Amino acid sequence: MSTSTLAAPASSGEPPAPGRRFRRCCQGLTAAGAVVCLAGAFTQTRQFAHSYLLAFTGYLSVCVGSLCLVMIHHLCDASWSVPIRRVMEHLAFLAPVLAVLFLPIAVLAPSHLYDWMQADPQTAPALRGQALRLSLPWFHGTTLAVFAIWTWLAWRLRHWSLQQDGASPNQPAGATLRFPETLLAGLSRALGHPTEPGLVVLATRMMRIHASYGICLMALTLTLAAVLWIKALEHPWHSAMYGVYYFAGSLWVTLATLYVLAVVLERAGPLRGVLRRRHLHDLAVLFFAFTLFHAYIAFSQYFLIWNAALPQETVFYVKREAGSWWGMGLLLVFGHFLVPFLAWLRADAKVWLPLAVPLCVWAWLMHYADLAFNIMPLIHPGGFRLHYLDLGCLAWMGGVLGLVFHRHFAAHRPYPIRDPRLAEAVAAPSSPPLPASTMPS
Repeated sequence: MSTSTLAAPASSGEPPAPGRRFRRCCQGLTAAGAVVCLAGAFTQTRQFAHSYLLAFTGYLSVCVGSLCLVMIHHLCDASWSVPIRRVMEHLAFLAPVLAVLFLPIAVLAPSHLYDWMQADPQTAPALRGQALRLSLPWFHGTTLAVFAIWTWLAWRLRHWSLQQDGASPNQPAGATLRFPETLLAGLSRALGHPTEPGLVVLATRMMRIHASYGICLMALTLTLAAVLWIKALEHPWHSAMYGVYYFAGSLWVTLATLYVLAVVLERAGPLRGVLRRRHLHDLAVLFFAFTLFHAYIAFSQYFLIWNAALPQETVFYVKREAGSWWGMGLLLVFGHFLVPFLAWLRADAKVWLPLAVPLCVWAWLMHYADLAFNIMPLIHPGGFRLHYLDLGCLAWMGGVLGLVFHRHFAAHRPYPIRDPRLAEAVAAPSSPPLPASTMPS
């Protein structure tokens, strides 16, 4: 297994001017959002609880989407995602921060979010067959397990990535394997994949090992989280596709986020000379694929429920035909699917930044509208209302997560300098770097 090295700027004490501006922006958002959230948490607690859950699930999408993409990168031994791998690792490592940010939801859940937590399973017919799954011990235990698994995966994948960066090409493996990594490494050797003595190779091997079982754990934990935190808001409603529905939306908005971050970081300097046109094209192609996949899942869920016509299933869509929610549903049909589908049909449109960057921002708006369509009809049955607490929760949570991401990104090299596929990713002769004239002003 060969390794390649490309010089990358090492971390320094003071971030460059764009980094300082980003940090000040996040600090301002955190302060302003905190004032708004504190004011609303005590005066409009029910609205605050739902606004907070809406913002939380939006930012969680980017975290878990990045974690999935990191594991897909290692499982496929990909080269196209090498320049943005470190960005994805830092986004995934927001999982422990999101675990702390979940505390207000855990506190407000019984009284202001999930009515089944105060219902009696003996008298509520919808709870009789779900008494174990819809219980406080299951809710808190599953939440702890989900965040523990996400944090472990994000931590170890990022840890070995940084170990890979810091090693010299022939440095012997002196890193300490933690349990169950010793067991996993032994199993890998038993299956015919011997671990070579070099630290670079060991780090690469361990990232692939973590990705191999981690992708299976992500399928389970992401489904549990989506069902328990969002779908359980309306516990009588049943959908066997909801976990995949949230997964598809998460990957979709994560790819849009990575596209914008890649463009910004290329212009600001950290990815200059490394990011190529084809990397943005590949991100856009995958975004295009998940546009179709999410539309397929959303339509399949609606069609199956409509075709079966069971009251415990149709109630979800009946509520969302009232007031402006009907218009919101049409907006999602056209805005979440048709607009990005038609806009990025052409290959050259995928790297035309005056179209691509606004389209990625539009994707964030559509993802927020999609989550609002799932969460907010419970407190606003007459139609969608953009409440000031919605903006306050978005600002505060986004500021906190932005500060943590900036600290992690500024402390390490912006891309993995010893990834085995780095030379292949950067030196493609048909894929020149992005010229400055193509960057948005």
